[in-house]
Amino acid sequence: MNVTEPVGEHMDTVLITVEFTGGLEMLFANKRKHSIPLPAVDENGGASNLAYLVRYLCDNLMRGHKKELFVLNDTVRPGILVLVNDADWELEGEGAYVLQKGDNILFVSTLHGG
Repeated sequence: MNVTEPVGEHMDTVLITVEFTGGLEMLFANKRKHSIPLPAVDENGGASNLAYLVRYLCDNLMRGHKKELFVLNDTVRPGILVLVNDADWELEGEGAYVLQKGDNILFVSTLHGG
């Protein structure tokens, strides 16, 4: 008997924690901490990375139409610090960093009105 698994929406996921501070939480339902079962594979068939996470957050978690406060030119806008497991994302390869189960991603706005 030849049995094939159905292709459906239930894909492998990477469970990560995403946190927002410095006012960014207002863009994400006023919630600071989110546990996200992110698809393990992005829309192009590659491993989910930070660039995909940013797109995913904008498309699935962001409330309202304030994307420009979080993203500029398809990446996190200047003035937002991104930490991957407490390390600056620039040390981890920025958007190319492949997400791992249990990762903690923190977005901190350093921009303040006055």
